[in-house]
Amino acid sequence: MPRFKLILEYDGGPFVGWQRQENGMSVQQALENAVFAMTGERVSAHGAGRTDAGVHATGQVAHVDLSRDWTPFRLGEGLNARLVPHPVAVVRVERATTDFDARHSARARHYVYRIVNRRAPLTLERGRAWAIKPRLDAGAMREAARALIGRHDFTTFRDAQCQAKSPVRTLDRLDVSRDGDAITFEVSALSFLHRQVRSMVGSLVDVGSGRWSAPDLKSALIAADRSRCGQVAPPHGLCLTRVDYEPDAAK
Repeated sequence: MPRFKLILEYDGGPFVGWQRQENGMSVQQALENAVFAMTGERVSAHGAGRTDAGVHATGQVAHVDLSRDWTPFRLGEGLNARLVPHPVAVVRVERATTDFDARHSARARHYVYRIVNRRAPLTLERGRAWAIKPRLDAGAMREAARALIGRHDFTTFRDAQCQAKSPVRTLDRLDVSRDGDAITFEVSALSFLHRQVRSMVGSLVDVGSGRWSAPDLKSALIAADRSRCGQVAPPHGLCLTRVDYEPDAAK
């Protein structure tokens, strides 16, 4: 049975998240419905990251198994035609080896969180960035973020409903940069806890606004106590941009 690797882009605003749920349309359901409409097959689409409601993606990865060996071009074109009017696009399709798994074969996941730090309201970027009026100190946030890099117990930055067996994760990257009014957080790890990125970003904004200091953030991390987390950043500023695999994971 041929396996296909799909690279997806989507606007998370209208969805309840990646994963199929009973309370609304998910990205997974929209994709599976498109596969059925094209092929007549009911399949499960397995995603690399279970993005929350409102979270976007430019580089989500999924895999599906189909009984027919479609050409990647035709499969991508057919799925995109049937995904309308949902804001989901299949950017690329590749044939994959039978042992490729979009989730379990991943070696790194990369997210970007965007803030627009200005007094004026958002227009073109509404729903794509977190608008914050008071001036934030990006340098202070960058300095404080260093305490989060590495292997830690991230209980403080883990949602209370997180189902992961362990709160320990290794954060490979957390860069904070400013370009004019735009503040960008670039975050990378093998895997993340539920709402970890949004919890870390929100707490760093507390540092940037002067409500917290860098030692406050480090103390919150060490406490391993969810009640010590700062604010949680809203979902619409977050985007899954890339998932890395070994070079021979798909062909």
